Amino acid sequence: MAMHARTQSTYIKQPVFNPQPGFKPEIKSNRKKVTKGEKILLVLFVSVVALFCVMILQTQASIHTSTQDIQTINLQIDETKKQNTDLSIQVSELSTYERIWDKAKGLGFKLNEQNVKVVQGQ
Repeated sequence: MAMHARTQSTYIKQPVFNPQPGFKPEIKSNRKKVTKGEKILLVLFVSVVALFCVMILQTQASIHTSTQDIQTINLQIDETKKQNTDLSIQVSELSTYERIWDKAKGLGFKLNEQNVKVVQGQ
């Protein structure tokens, strides 16, 4: 029986750890600092974005200028069409047979039936 008691007493109890309330163990962060290569990439990215922004603004300014030029040309076209219409009306008024006959009489021309030639219209 003595041997039997000896085997039971060989177990060692571990101490119980009771943390205090409000106590937090320190956690070390494995956060790395920004490397030189990452800084270069960031500067390069920002530069490319800025370049694209400038290009977009330049394109928009060019489009705006072109639109203004187109509007100016359209106004000129409308004005020229109006002038052409007015001139066509004047031509039709000035080319009536009565007016031509009155001008011819005023200049001393006489209607001579023997000098008149009839030309067939196409």
